[in-house]
Amino acid sequence: MGHIGRVKDEYQAFVRRLEGTEAALVEPKDPRAWQGWKDVLEILLTPEQAKLASYIPHAPSTIDVIAARAGTTAEEAKPLLDGLCDRGIVVDIPSPKGGKTRYVLSHPMAGFLELSLMRKDDLIPKKRMAEALDAYMHGDDAFMRQIFSGETVIGRSLVHETALAEDVPEIVDWERATAIVHDASDLAVATCYCRHKAEHLGKSCGGPQDICLQLNGGAEYSVRKKYGRKVDREEALDLLALAREEGLVQVVDNVLNEPSYICNCCGCCCVQLQAINQFDLPGVKPSGFEPYSDAHKCAGCSRCARACPIGAINMSPVREHARQKSDIRPVVDRDRCIGCGLCADACRKKAMRMVRGAEKPYIPQNAIERGVRAAIERGRLAQLLFDEGAGRGSQFLNGMLRAIFALPLAQRILAREQVRSRFVHAVLSRMGL
Repeated sequence: MGHIGRVKDEYQAFVRRLEGTEAALVEPKDPRAWQGWKDVLEILLTPEQAKLASYIPHAPSTIDVIAARAGTTAEEAKPLLDGLCDRGIVVDIPSPKGGKTRYVLSHPMAGFLELSLMRKDDLIPKKRMAEALDAYMHGDDAFMRQIFSGETVIGRSLVHETALAEDVPEIVDWERATAIVHDASDLAVATCYCRHKAEHLGKSCGGPQDICLQLNGGAEYSVRKKYGRKVDREEALDLLALAREEGLVQVVDNVLNEPSYICNCCGCCCVQLQAINQFDLPGVKPSGFEPYSDAHKCAGCSRCARACPIGAINMSPVREHARQKSDIRPVVDRDRCIGCGLCADACRKKAMRMVRGAEKPYIPQNAIERGVRAAIERGRLAQLLFDEGAGRGSQFLNGMLRAIFALPLAQRILAREQVRSRFVHAVLSRMGL
């Protein structure tokens, strides 16, 4: 934390608060990246807002609880909290039964960094924010590495359904973008944060911007806070079709139940795909499908390689008997491939198609399980469970413990090592650990 003394104490406290989540706002070492990090903090929060945010529990809490922790009153905290909600740093959760609104700290990603450039108003200086984010995320790998270095990442790829082989085994609903849209309780569309940022930087690829789909609770929040507009299923399905036509990767929230978004991503602008392209990090969970090329149909045109958003396909010479010149055939790097299907859609000879991979990826059931897995991988389980003494409540802790019990044995043992608590040790001991 070599530079952190140069920022105000209130920002230091806010950064430490985020270290208890699955996605922190880590301080980089590169001078350009560090300046971008500092600018992001100062653009998004006043020192007073940062100080209040540093006291917000990670579990949804009322304003009275937050004010008491911060040593102030609800009346004094309310305008600061409203400002944090306007910037997406805090999520307000209205009570469905007319009770008190609860508030929870958002993650940087997926969270308030994206929301900063999804709004179309002038609440913050968009160009300056885009420049600060670009410097922070790409000046060095500090932020990208802590977000994308673990096995459990934010998003997972969805295979283009138009690219599937005819004889592929039955594809289940959580693998299909159309089924996810059909099952969603609410739908909305918002501005693509990544391409909007690129536009301000003069680096836009020209891809569609109003194409970021919000689902379920994410859609309700997006509409309520004016980040997006409500759409019906027909329009949402049309947007999915447009994304496929534009050669975009469909990336969904990495959970099985009630995902909150489907992004339509390009390899040039998308942060998750840039993690792969720039830093060689596993930015997206693969779909579980992989490309198969029929050598008898392949013309060696390289359309598949050029369509791949992460450079997972190379064209390689292949020698054939009784032919003076080599043919050119695609070679897929299966360790890098995310199974999106853009290559198969790009093939005019129908020589490339998507087939079921050898291993089916594990997808967390919900955000709690994903958070637990990510916290264990990043050594943050204790902070997530106990939150510096903040009361989590039995419902939250029970959900966390159920998520821990669902982990593989090795990760359960690692969880026990990370948590210095007689309570958790006693519960895990019932499982022979």
